[in-house]
Amino acid sequence: MEWRDHGILLSVRRHGESSAIIDVFTEGHGRHAGVVRGGAGRRMAPILQPGAQLDVTWRARLEDHLGSYHAEPLRSRAAAALSGRLALAGLNTVTALLSFCLPEREPHPDLYSRSEQLLDLLGNEDLWPLAYLRWELALLEEVGFGLDLSACAVTGSRFGLAYVSPKTGRAVSREGAGDWADRLLPLPPVMLGQGNADDTEIVQALRTTGYFLEAHLAPSLGNHPLPEARGRLMDQLSRRL
Repeated sequence: MEWRDHGILLSVRRHGESSAIIDVFTEGHGRHAGVVRGGAGRRMAPILQPGAQLDVTWRARLEDHLGSYHAEPLRSRAAAALSGRLALAGLNTVTALLSFCLPEREPHPDLYSRSEQLLDLLGNEDLWPLAYLRWELALLEEVGFGLDLSACAVTGSRFGLAYVSPKTGRAVSREGAGDWADRLLPLPPVMLGQGNADDTEIVQALRTTGYFLEAHLAPSLGNHPLPEARGRLMDQLSRRL
């Protein structure tokens, strides 16, 4: 078995004396692990950094084997990630959530494209928070927990949408919420593609998406806690307010 693809390096762990097992989110083969011979050595270790864009060739005797990778760098994102605390927190969050959410060996080409574009914005603190919010909404959609913000779940109206149902992920208008408003999640205009998308709204929106990651997605994956990296990203974003 052999294939070649390009992808985003999600994680690296040492294997034996000098090798490494890497987990790569590839465009055509999904999240896929393999062994890199010499991956912990002086030549490869600086290349195999989370977030790096790689050209990889995977080989194995049988399809269900772990297999081995030959990896060549396409571009590093280390400099961008080290440009500030927000960039580093962002990189760690994206790679951690992809590792956490995606099943192995299942292609997600649209999410892959979005992830690549998002990581290429690392270091651009003006654009990155909004891009990250849109990516997190796309991630929820991709793994089956997308939010339906098109119309009020109660009245059917497309106007006055102000809340999200924590049970169904559907939008609710002020009129439709009635006495239940305090039990619903906020739906800031930025989630509807409206308004100025300032940091306050983005943080509020990420608290809403975070609820669905924690209360809906995580239980479906064995009730493991969300990666701590996301909490650190929220801390960094909150400090900008």
